[in-house]
Amino acid sequence: MANTTTITGNLTREPEIRYTREGQATAQLGVAVNRRWQDRTTQEWQESTSFFDVICWRDLAENVALSLTKGMRVVVTGRLEQRSWETEEGEHRSKVEITADEVGPSLRFATADVQRVERRGAITPDGESGAVTDALPVEA
Repeated sequence: MANTTTITGNLTREPEIRYTREGQATAQLGVAVNRRWQDRTTQEWQESTSFFDVICWRDLAENVALSLTKGMRVVVTGRLEQRSWETEEGEHRSKVEITADEVGPSLRFATADVQRVERRGAITPDGESGAVTDALPVEA
């Protein structure tokens, strides 16, 4: 069974990009997802917000860091992963994060201008090593 989820929400902070010792890019995002519904008994509107941590890797991380800013509405598709660690005080902690496969601006309330970017060291369709272009969305 596939462990895939899709969320749509607003970025709660600027994407934070870092690089591993091996030079691999990773970006962390915070996404707030709002839900609004009407209580059938009272007819009053209710609202709830869920906050998700999203991790991006490699080219996706770099493109996200270049394209998205705090407050933008985004669509994220990826897999849920649980991470566990121990604090300096010896307490066990864990959290569930989304490791993103795709991230893009939501076009429900905005438009985007898509620009192609060159990937380094990619294999071209004819099997040669060279530059291949991918689409990079830019908020308009």
